[in-house]
Amino acid sequence: MAYTEPAYAKLNLTLDILGRREDGYHDMRMVMQSIDLQDLITFTPQAEPGFTLTTNLPYLPRDGGNIAVKAANQFFQDNRLPVLGMSIDIKKNIPVCAGMAGGSSDGAAVLRLLRRLCLPELPQGQLEETGGRVGSDVPYCVRGGTALAEGRGEALTDLPPLPPCWIAVCKPPCSISTPELFAQVRVKRLRCHPDTAGMLEALSSGDLEGIAHRLYNVFEDILPRRYAQVFEIKAALLNMGAMAASMTGSGPTVFGLFPEREPAARAVQALSERFPATFLCRPAPACFPRQP
Repeated sequence: MAYTEPAYAKLNLTLDILGRREDGYHDMRMVMQSIDLQDLITFTPQAEPGFTLTTNLPYLPRDGGNIAVKAANQFFQDNRLPVLGMSIDIKKNIPVCAGMAGGSSDGAAVLRLLRRLCLPELPQGQLEETGGRVGSDVPYCVRGGTALAEGRGEALTDLPPLPPCWIAVCKPPCSISTPELFAQVRVKRLRCHPDTAGMLEALSSGDLEGIAHRLYNVFEDILPRRYAQVFEIKAALLNMGAMAASMTGSGPTVFGLFPEREPAARAVQALSERFPATFLCRPAPACFPRQP
């Protein structure tokens, strides 16, 4: 019998960098949002203990270098359970190296599947702690929905959901090295920071226009000139009627918010002629019931 779990892409409605930590990471403050663009994780039991991995993208690692396998090993280690035999298949739809936490979301989906199959009584918080040992974005991806992420990304606060809207998502063909981008960060030199408090207030009141006006990612301020396509896509989305547009994560994917489907679909169609990795999306809910 096979078991499946969706792995949702994430967007950053805001991304702020507060400072560098003693452990070498940066303190972050981000408002994160799941969207319905998703990979599909399928588990099939097998006789021999351990994990085999298949995927529709031949260049992805299929051993412990894949975050899905790393997450599976971490789950059994943290919960002191004997390792089961499992074939893991990943159908990738989320572009790789895109700033949308595709790999982290795959790892998070593996954790949710293992919890469902092996330890359904395991508290959500403990599952997120396991995720934090796998990667900085994994705890959020375990939870999904709309959330404030702080620290390295592991300190999460549930937020009211993004109001109904349509989202045009476009990844140019370039890839941006996250370590390279972080190496260029000089917090004191960042010219602007997102209005996170205003974003939280707009989410609380369901004000889509207020949310759109507060989209902001500080990485855009330090993006090297060779990634000019990011700003070309932003301008195109705005010219085609987006309420606002922003880069997500460390890029290079750009998204625009639209209140109605038709203009968003037209923008997706127009951009896809030049950038095949362009998607029409909607917000996705949390993977667990909201925390009280």
